[in-house]
Amino acid sequence: MIKQLLEDSKLFGTNAAFIEMLYDQYLEDQTSVPDQWRLYFDSLQPTESISIRDISHTPVIESLIRSAARHESSLSDTPSKQAEQQAIDFEVQERKQIAVLQLINTYRFLGVRRANLDPLNLQQKQDVPELDPEFHGLTDVDMDKVFHTGSLVGPEHATLQEILHRLQQTYCGSIGAEYMYITDVKQKRWLQNRLESVCSQPNFTPEYKRHILERLTAAEGLEQYLHTRYVGQKRFSGEGNESLIPMLDKLLQHAGTAGVQEIVMGMAHRGRLSVLVNTLGKMPSELFQEFEGKQPQELTSGDVKYHQGFSSAVMTPGGVMRLALAFNPSHLEIVNPVVEGSVRARQHRIGDKNGDLIVPVLIHGDASFAGQGVVMETLNLSQTRGYGTGGTVHIVINNQIGFTTSDPRDSRSTLYCTDVVKMIDAPVLHVNGDDPDAVILATEIALDFRMQFRKDIAIDLVCFRKLGHNEQDEPMVTQPSMYRVIHQHPGVRKLYADRLIQQGVIKEADAEAMVQSYQDAMDEGRNPNTTICYDYKSPNTANWAPFLSPAKWNQPVKTGVSIEDLKHLSERLTTIPATFQLHPRVEKVIEDRRKMGEGSLPLDWGMAESLAYAALLKEGYPVRISGQDSGRGTFFHRHAVLHDQNREQDQWEDGIYIPLRYITPKQSDFVVIDSILSEEAVLGFEYGYATARPDELVIWEAQFGDFANGAQVVIDQFIASGEAKWGRLCGLVLFLPHGYEGQGPEHSSARLERFLQLCAEYNIQVCIPSTPAQIFHLLRRQMIRPIRKPLIVITPKSMLRHKEAVSSLEELANDQFQPIISETGTFATEKIKRLIVCSGKIYYELIAYRREHAITNMAIIRLEQLYPFPHEDFQAEINHYARTQEILWCQEEPGNQGAWHRIQHYLLRHMRPDQKLGYALRPSSASPSVGYFAMDRFRQRELIEAAFRDTI
Repeated sequence: MIKQLLEDSKLFGTNAAFIEMLYDQYLEDQTSVPDQWRLYFDSLQPTESISIRDISHTPVIESLIRSAARHESSLSDTPSKQAEQQAIDFEVQERKQIAVLQLINTYRFLGVRRANLDPLNLQQKQDVPELDPEFHGLTDVDMDKVFHTGSLVGPEHATLQEILHRLQQTYCGSIGAEYMYITDVKQKRWLQNRLESVCSQPNFTPEYKRHILERLTAAEGLEQYLHTRYVGQKRFSGEGNESLIPMLDKLLQHAGTAGVQEIVMGMAHRGRLSVLVNTLGKMPSELFQEFEGKQPQELTSGDVKYHQGFSSAVMTPGGVMRLALAFNPSHLEIVNPVVEGSVRARQHRIGDKNGDLIVPVLIHGDASFAGQGVVMETLNLSQTRGYGTGGTVHIVINNQIGFTTSDPRDSRSTLYCTDVVKMIDAPVLHVNGDDPDAVILATEIALDFRMQFRKDIAIDLVCFRKLGHNEQDEPMVTQPSMYRVIHQHPGVRKLYADRLIQQGVIKEADAEAMVQSYQDAMDEGRNPNTTICYDYKSPNTANWAPFLSPAKWNQPVKTGVSIEDLKHLSERLTTIPATFQLHPRVEKVIEDRRKMGEGSLPLDWGMAESLAYAALLKEGYPVRISGQDSGRGTFFHRHAVLHDQNREQDQWEDGIYIPLRYITPKQSDFVVIDSILSEEAVLGFEYGYATARPDELVIWEAQFGDFANGAQVVIDQFIASGEAKWGRLCGLVLFLPHGYEGQGPEHSSARLERFLQLCAEYNIQVCIPSTPAQIFHLLRRQMIRPIRKPLIVITPKSMLRHKEAVSSLEELANDQFQPIISETGTFATEKIKRLIVCSGKIYYELIAYRREHAITNMAIIRLEQLYPFPHEDFQAEINHYARTQEILWCQEEPGNQGAWHRIQHYLLRHMRPDQKLGYALRPSSASPSVGYFAMDRFRQRELIEAAFRDTI
């Protein structure tokens, strides 16, 4: 039996040649062999050191064959002793050749650790013994010997001395590359070729070098001008990282050459003013007015100058290219997903499916890039179907210091601040900011990589921060050693000018003339950047004009859809291909919806919501919904995406069918995305998307409303305040499932009180619709009305299938969204003792209790829009009950939460002096809800009973 197994085994000796061939293929390209062989070969590789992983045998064998051929004739005639010695020499040479190839491989992996990256020379270069030839058994005797260079780009054969020199130039100079962890062999080979073909040594024309100097002069000139003219004012200086400006100049010009039509950038405040003026072309005179406080404020709040966004255009070899710098708050890195969302929306608008025409560029700080979790979340979006933008160029301004923390042992747990990008196999080019030529070369490679592979890449621009965190901070207090060196640093402009003088590219007077020329431009308040196109009007910009003129939030709009159209839309929503097999439960949902469309069943929430989307799509409004379970719906109600239960025989792409994509032949796009398990980055992305697509209904749905806590930064600093700070309009919709149903503290409350606390200046809308017709009209109103304000919808859970929370086709056809729904019973108004005001699910529990106890002297109205508060509607409602002495607010939430504290002053404003205001709610609590089901039900009964108690 053992013999039979050995003979049948793929590892049997007669298969050795075949296995050797497979193994060699594996070493060249791990993806070129079947998975079972790749896994087997992986298990053979040593894990303790990457430097001694096996390398391809082919070049070794070829070299040995040639060596053997040279000695073949002499071997045949020599005595056996000589033959034996030559055999030994042959074996030694074989080992040496393998060692050389391992050395080359090691430099690709670890050469970055000896690269000359720190302008301050404070970082001690790591002891990397694997980079020394001796580690691989190579000695000084071998330096003049000729070896096969394997896959090293360049001559096929070279002396060890020449090979070592090429490796040190390529991987240990001003550019340190990290890319060997990438699993895609083509990407690795591409990077190897770009770096090794030029030994990472740039070669620019004298003319272009003068241009680099001019851009460095602009970077330094603006900072020094502001430093002397506005002494002590905060500006978050970019001094120490001046190479950023020629870097961005190269990035824009190179992108234009590649056919890019638009670049959207995001960055924090460090160096932002220099980017605004020197890169985007903001007029210095406008910046000076902001410093002097003379800029007229058209916004209700405004923002500091180093948070401002800007749009412009530049002339490139490929034509005019549009630029946009996103507005950003102080919360570090939170602008990242916003930029990505804006780029995705712009790409969608012009049909740029691969990211060829619009490119995102994100500029980070080293400490925040390593420290902020939203960085990881945003990177995780990059290769997904619903959020990818074709790759982002990341530029990390590495000042080697956070706020006051410069010791890496305190600032991160990784070797490099860029290590987080390795999670998506993105390469990193570390580059010394004091070597502008190397910076430009790294920029070229980075952009070309992004355009070639549609993938993220990071440039770690290692520099320093000349001044403190801001201009009023004294860095010597916490970093005396670092700042003693910084104070002696002449500046990158001076270093580069001296280098060009030494090379004979310029004369000293030329450098001084550049400085004076920029100074003169600042004195005149003009921008000397000649590439800026100030009058350019892009044909691809979104049309915000219809939403800029003042319009009242309660402006009436027709949101109803005719019965005939509703029935047609329903028919399209419930027509499923005959070969598509639904799950039995879903089949029942579709069958019920078919009956709803025919009028034989009342409409539930899911059907009314779907009809709202269908009607908007037919009318030309695209719809985009994203969330952690949005296709199906967390509570099994939406079923926008249907799954074929026979996927193995499936003729449909991915085994799914989306009825909302088949409403009419010329309808708008419908996109629904089951997002990654993220709130902060995904909501930031959708906010950015919505700010670039006023014509599209953009919805983010939380799995539970409580989960929006994880995205509170986006809600506070963008959604609620973006219009007041920056004038940024946004029609983003948030679906936040809410309801006290005994599911515990994190699955009950959408934290309504937090949204109401953010309400002011008509900045957002907060609504709690309680019927399917209400959500239908609310969603349609959001698009049809000429207003773009964020809409917070407190959506139901159990109420999605409540037998009384239903609507008719007539309500969808003839009604509109009602901010207040009046009492539905037929009570005599003069007999009403108490008017109960409530919102959401609790209404159905209140009417059930009232019915059970035959109470006829208490009316119940529903407040469906909490903000903007419907003052006129509420006044009319309260006037309807002229003899009512008591107004009572009822809510499910604890007293310190929910709407009570934010709503009572509105109620009081409309009450008569003789009327009394009361409340029924849960006791104030540190937690949103109790965790014990029995206690939850007790509290719910208690507050329902309190609402109908004789006295308040």
